[in-house]
Amino acid sequence: MRRPATGHRVANRHLSDGWPPEAEREGRRPQTARADDGSRPVRCHGVAIRLFDILGAAAFLAATLPILAGASVAILLNGPGPVLFRQRRVGRGGREFVILKLRTMQPGAEDRLRTNREMRDRYVQHNYKLPPLDDPRVGPVGRWLRSWSIDELPQLLNVLRGEMSLVGPRPVMPEELAIYRRFGALDTYLEVRPGMSGLWQVSGRSRLDQTTRIRLDTHYVQNRSFWYYLVVVMRTPVAVLRRDGAF
Repeated sequence: MRRPATGHRVANRHLSDGWPPEAEREGRRPQTARADDGSRPVRCHGVAIRLFDILGAAAFLAATLPILAGASVAILLNGPGPVLFRQRRVGRGGREFVILKLRTMQPGAEDRLRTNREMRDRYVQHNYKLPPLDDPRVGPVGRWLRSWSIDELPQLLNVLRGEMSLVGPRPVMPEELAIYRRFGALDTYLEVRPGMSGLWQVSGRSRLDQTTRIRLDTHYVQNRSFWYYLVVVMRTPVAVLRRDGAF
């Protein structure tokens, strides 16, 4: 017997008043892999996605090692501090993990953000990110790395460790969970691994407002399938090369 829809799906319906622009342009609703009764197609899609995550992340990491090496040298030459930036994010099931990025900010940038109230207010108002030209913590090397998304490459290690996926919702900090809860989207967000890329990235990234980003994340999770996953994977290089909203 089919079980009734769970509460969080009902709560999330108001986030999907219309399909995202990608679905509307394609003239179809992506096929959903979800089922309330835990049927086999859902598990099969999950296995296929995880297998592609492992193979794709390993291959892409090997291919981009020269880029990572060059970027690491540039960071070291730019000033003191570690090459990698580490920060706690929330993954599937609410488990926290340490996300890896190439460091694009000055050492002590997180402490500066916590102690500077004006900067902190602007940071929260801009969806937990400061525009590059409005962020004194980011130097020229960091801005260049961000503009080409090179700073995100170490997250391939997060994918290999099973903490992230190549495609999924934006990985958020613990303090941002209250926003997802307010939109009725928290349970949906926690169903899957956060992604290096996602609908939010191929649709404008940091230039999107918070409501749109949450709606796109929710739409992807509620309609996820291996086919939909591959569509986002294939569109990601185009979005990166366009550098649309990358900062």
